[in-house]
Amino acid sequence: MESSQRIDHAPVVLDIAGTRLNDDDRRRLQHPLTGGLILFARNWQDRQQLTELTAEIKAIRPDVLVCVDHEGGRVQRFRTDGFTHLPPMRVLGELWMQDAMLATDAATACGHVLAAELRACGVDFSFTPVLDLDHGPSGVIGDRAFHRDARVATLLAKSVMHGLLLAGMQSCGKHFPGHGYVAADSHVDVPVDKRSLKAILADDAKPYEWLSTSLASVMPAHVIYPKVDSQPAGFSSRWLQDILRTRLGFTGAIFSDDLSMQGAKVVGSFLDGALAALNAGCDLVLLCNQSLEAGGAAVDELLDGLEAAQDAGRWQASPDSEARRLDLLPQTAPVAWDDLMHRPAYQQALARLP
Repeated sequence: MESSQRIDHAPVVLDIAGTRLNDDDRRRLQHPLTGGLILFARNWQDRQQLTELTAEIKAIRPDVLVCVDHEGGRVQRFRTDGFTHLPPMRVLGELWMQDAMLATDAATACGHVLAAELRACGVDFSFTPVLDLDHGPSGVIGDRAFHRDARVATLLAKSVMHGLLLAGMQSCGKHFPGHGYVAADSHVDVPVDKRSLKAILADDAKPYEWLSTSLASVMPAHVIYPKVDSQPAGFSSRWLQDILRTRLGFTGAIFSDDLSMQGAKVVGSFLDGALAALNAGCDLVLLCNQSLEAGGAAVDELLDGLEAAQDAGRWQASPDSEARRLDLLPQTAPVAWDDLMHRPAYQQALARLP
């Protein structure tokens, strides 16, 4: 296929090594398959630096989705220079047990503060809320989960999502169909959940069904559910197409989880993983922390390999996927930090935090 005929679809979300862009970062941002950039704590110095970094990213690629894992609790990348320390989501679940309605308002406040502060610094999107249920044994999920009860988790997540939207940010439910039941951590292991599809759909996957019209995006788990498919959920068309899209009716974007995690390595190389994820039904694929190794050679190999694989017909670009990616970009202008500090709605949200 001639490049001039190629369908635009930018599925790769990559990272950068430092607090400033280098020439390799700038080159990769201009690659036609780059659709997003994920930031980590190593990319943070202070608000001015972050704002300048995101502005340069957008100057190079205005349509790139600038993302971060910023949930609250122990998963919050920016914690100094004015950023509010948000509670772990379990705190909202505990508040629910005392006063359910107060908890929903506190959850909306969390989402509002989280999104407004990020957007004031030029960040478009956070991978939140966690929809995993708090079964107990999972250390990697733990207090990141709202509650054991899928109904409580769903309503609190929906309230957080409402807060995100108040600040112009979309949502990402994770980790479909549920990572909370297994003790193993997919960052360093390949977790296996041996429950039946019926059991999972009746419990852990319920939030995805109940939020099917509200969630903007979903991230599947690097967990194998052998009674459903031999592949982890993020590489399984059965999970992504047959169950998430067809059975549960989800219409938003699907991100792979990080292809460099141990739970993704069962499918092979980073390129193998990206191809498997895209062909299974992911719209976007994440490759994290590889900019730190060998000058980011693995990132270049993925971008170039995907481009060659597209030309060879090993995966097909999807205009629907690209539309879903673009739908995640904020549709409103951000409020500058100094202005945000004086906004009554933001002040009220701060006052309502648990």
